[in-house]
Amino acid sequence: MNFISAFIQHCCGKEETTSHSGSAENRPIRREASTGQAKMNFASDNVGAKITDHYKMDKKALGEGSYGTVSVGDHKATGNKRAIKKISKASSLKSKQQTARLKVEIDIMKCLDHPGIVKLHETFEDKGSVYLVMDLSQGGELFDKIVSVGHFGEKDAAIVVQQMIGGIFYLHRNLVCHRDLKPENFLFQFAQKPIEQNVLKLIDFGLSCTFKPGQRFKTKAGTPYYVAPQVLQGNYDEASDLWSVGVIMYVLLCGYPPFYAESDAEVLQAVKAGKFDFTPADWNFVSSDAKELIKGLLRMDEKTRLNAESAYKHKWIKEQAPAAKSVNLKQGYVDNLRNFCGQNKLKKAALHVIAGQLGEMQVKNLRELFISLDADGDGMLTPKELEGGVTKAGIKMGTDLQALIRDMDADSSGAIDYTEFIASAIDMKTATQEDNCWAAFCVFDKDGNGKISMTELRSLLQAEGVAEAMGQQEAGAVMREVDKNGDGEIDFKEFMAMMKANK
Repeated sequence: MNFISAFIQHCCGKEETTSHSGSAENRPIRREASTGQAKMNFASDNVGAKITDHYKMDKKALGEGSYGTVSVGDHKATGNKRAIKKISKASSLKSKQQTARLKVEIDIMKCLDHPGIVKLHETFEDKGSVYLVMDLSQGGELFDKIVSVGHFGEKDAAIVVQQMIGGIFYLHRNLVCHRDLKPENFLFQFAQKPIEQNVLKLIDFGLSCTFKPGQRFKTKAGTPYYVAPQVLQGNYDEASDLWSVGVIMYVLLCGYPPFYAESDAEVLQAVKAGKFDFTPADWNFVSSDAKELIKGLLRMDEKTRLNAESAYKHKWIKEQAPAAKSVNLKQGYVDNLRNFCGQNKLKKAALHVIAGQLGEMQVKNLRELFISLDADGDGMLTPKELEGGVTKAGIKMGTDLQALIRDMDADSSGAIDYTEFIASAIDMKTATQEDNCWAAFCVFDKDGNGKISMTELRSLLQAEGVAEAMGQQEAGAVMREVDKNGDGEIDFKEFMAMMKANK
């Protein structure tokens, strides 16, 4: 079967951007049930603020579905473009279950920090809607991109699957199960870049959940074709995500799913049986390593199914996908690291905000460096991995590396997250651009009066994990250092002076 024609014939429609066509693949198995009107009370990041005060909203929607719309918003302070998901309370949040489901989605997304997962920057709420402000991915859905390119090889598939599994590895390490992995939920970051130079982003955490090791799930969530057999039985764990990746990989390599039928019922019966094959006419030119990985991902027994770590280290991915670019640490990075570790808490927090606001092209080199240093691919840098990068580069730290890492590790996780790394390595010329600093200043200026008060500063330090008594002491020290005119508050001029100071 011709690959492109198979894609067009068999690949799924867009659940969130088009109406359901009635095909088996388009329809989620189950969303949360509606049982009466729910009272809304979201903990918005921007209490009392209107989204239009911060973003210029494009009237043309990128996508539209039962939940509401997705459109482009220009951040007025920085000019950065974001995807803004507008969720209608009247149509999408009618019940307590639906409201609770959205709160879980927001809480999960706020905790995720990985180059291959869409980032939730902030939320807003008004009388009629909830708004999620996220990374804007302009390269289109996974299958649409492949069809538009018109060609796709096994090496391309390995690049794509490597990025998929890297994101899933990170989720599972952080005890999050996605539960709805399908091609529509993977978007390419850039419209014009080829697949081998692009960044694949995982989206839509509406069915995701956190879990404890060994925990079993009962909710039948997911999408036909991609759902694992155990999900249909209502007794499964995070291994269900790897089954879904196996199905997507199968489709990538031949153009049609391993469990195909004309109706939902027939598809689900095929999934339950779990039997598939590699039709010679379509698979003769696919490597045995690829088939071996698919078999490992589509094992019926969850206990023997490959987990994300094992799949990421599989021979097919390591040999077919190009090795991570060998990007060495440079002396400039270490200097930035030392400077970062000597900053006061307010400046460090500002650098974290700025790092999160930067566009993909602005952090391209640092993203590649992070991926190169992340030897096990779990989306976090351990002290050993960072030390390995330092040793490989032949750089003499002169300072205790463990102490520096502890200072970088803002959330005390024992490893360096993606944004923590960007914040510590960011070029100060970029960090001190006035629009970037203003965006950070507005985050700390909670009441919007143009000044950071002692109360707001203490609140920031406590959010950073500083004990209350210590927070009061440290807030006083920071205020004395930054508040040059001695009025007990930090205005934007003083904030900028702090950002531009060498220490």
